[in-house]
Amino acid sequence: MSNDDQQTIAMQHCILCVDDESNILNALKRLLRKEDYRILTAGSGAEGLALLEKNDVNLVIADQLMPEMSGTEFMRVVKEKYPDIIRITLTGYTEVDAITDAINKGHIYKFFLKPWNDHNLKLEIRQALEQYNLSQVNKQLHAKVIQQNEKLQIMNNNLEEMVRQRTHEIEMKNQALELSHAVLEDIPICIIGISLEGMIVLVNRMARELSFNGQKIALGLMASDYFPEAVEKNIRTAISHQTIQYIKECDLAGNRFRIGFIPLSGRFRGKGMVMAMERIMILPLQSAV
Repeated sequence: MSNDDQQTIAMQHCILCVDDESNILNALKRLLRKEDYRILTAGSGAEGLALLEKNDVNLVIADQLMPEMSGTEFMRVVKEKYPDIIRITLTGYTEVDAITDAINKGHIYKFFLKPWNDHNLKLEIRQALEQYNLSQVNKQLHAKVIQQNEKLQIMNNNLEEMVRQRTHEIEMKNQALELSHAVLEDIPICIIGISLEGMIVLVNRMARELSFNGQKIALGLMASDYFPEAVEKNIRTAISHQTIQYIKECDLAGNRFRIGFIPLSGRFRGKGMVMAMERIMILPLQSAV
């Protein structure tokens, strides 16, 4: 069986005709034999319900006046169990009031008086099935919208969770950064950060207390503005060779220091270095001559 044949079968509508008179059922089959419908017939409401349990029916045509179960009762059960099925009732003039009540209650879609007009009935069936198709498309679209909304809600929930996690990570990093700054400030040695270009980019509290010819170390100035050539040479060597350098003793800003020159590592490798200056002696002030 080809794919086209499978699609044709899938698209073929199924109509159930229910009437206790076989001549009515035969008339309906003859009327619809040239249409692309699958026709099922039942001689009673109970038999019709049994067929509905086993078949995917799109439209039901049932007689109103049937023994044991009237058309109205049958259609009421069909509406409860299979609300998507289009329901059309055939009736006589004397039963119009009962049918009108059934229409008002939503049990049936439309009714036709016996004897019916073949052309009108065929046209009405065609329009009813078109309405059925439209309702199914709307249901599918509605289900798709609900599905998309559920996915969107899940995405929003995930996004909110990601934002919460990211916010928590940022808060933790900020706390760690604040703590690291506090630790850096309270380290009992002078810490000075110097960029690849020789610019001073970081100083802690003890470094800020140093005075070079009456001037405090300021961010954004060059190391050469404060330190002698011997210190600058070690700065350049530490950065260019990525090796730790030491000066055992160096007199600076009225103090004698032991200095370590530590190049940066990781993603800042080659971008700068840190001077760690440990004071080992406070030099005596020279008296004026």
